[in-house]
Amino acid sequence: MTLTLWHIPDWASQIIRLALEERALPYQVRAMDWDAGDFDAPGFRALNPLGLIPTLETPDGPIFETAAILLWLNARHGGLGPAPSDPAQAAFLSWLMFVSNTVHPTVMAMIHPDRPAGPDASGEAGRLALERLVTQAAQLETLITTHAPLWLTPAQPALGHYIGILIRWAICLPADPALRFTLKPFPALTAILAAHEATTAARRLAKIDSLGPTPYTAPEAA
Repeated sequence: MTLTLWHIPDWASQIIRLALEERALPYQVRAMDWDAGDFDAPGFRALNPLGLIPTLETPDGPIFETAAILLWLNARHGGLGPAPSDPAQAAFLSWLMFVSNTVHPTVMAMIHPDRPAGPDASGEAGRLALERLVTQAAQLETLITTHAPLWLTPAQPALGHYIGILIRWAICLPADPALRFTLKPFPALTAILAAHEATTAARRLAKIDSLGPTPYTAPEAA
């Protein structure tokens, strides 16, 4: 069975598409259209009852949630992070969950501050979310400079691409330019993301999905 990714460019499914491309896995794309109601279609809801992407159809059945899909791909095909028997997997899992459960919601609060706070408090919610992301980026910066884990390099690219897409959104998507993130205080994180956006797979997808030549480090240049 060929893997099938339900996908909209530059949504969270982009993270999974990057992983598939990095491992040169055969897959097909099912294009989604939010405005057309595709997320509520009964056939899609049968695959993902939450009606969200990424959703990946696999020989083991459909999988949803970004971290879950990355872990399945790494366990089944390898090369995206430490192997289950590798002692480095303990730290990798901790930081993957940090990115999935902490950084990802923070960035979404920056992009959609009205969702957690309502329209009247959206400005303050966006400001607080930006403050949290700066703190979280500093934690990643410290991790890189003190430990330089292999699983944050393109040699094991899943987590780096995940972070890269989130940072891309935080730089570009908040409606108020004053509430957008900058990588300038984080040179080590910037270098890691530059290495990821320069991989052959990332460059190919950046062209296919119109993400620009520097989708993580300078997405505003696209």
